Amino acid sequence: QVQLVESGGGLVQPGGSLRLSCVASGSIFSINAMDWYRQAPGKERDLVASIASGGSTNYADSVKGRFTISRDNAKNTVYLQMYSLKPEDTAVYYCNAVLSTTGQPSIFRIYWGQGTQVTVSS
Repeated sequence: QVQLVESGGGLVQPGGSLRLSCVASGSIFSINAMDWYRQAPGKERDLVASIASGGSTNYADSVKGRFTISRDNAKNTVYLQMYSLKPEDTAVYYCNAVLSTTGQPSIFRIYWGQGTQVTVSS
């Protein structure tokens, strides 16, 4: 009933930029937080950036000053603008959303996107 669809991943050279997008759709009643995670080969899935419904943001230390998370509540969309990309940013990037559905408007659950590959290499 709820889908998160990501786009914007790809191959980029070190120092380059990418913008990831994730659109939530389906029987959504309310969205609280929206987040981006990433998982590199052989590593755990780690939080990259988070944005609350009111717009407050948090970032992992490794991406502060280079990445910017934003959201468009009218479009149920979260973005991750990435600048000055490094090889160590290479990972599968996942969006998620903490939201409630029309079937259970007061119950908030975590929903995940399918993941999109970001590769930073020369």
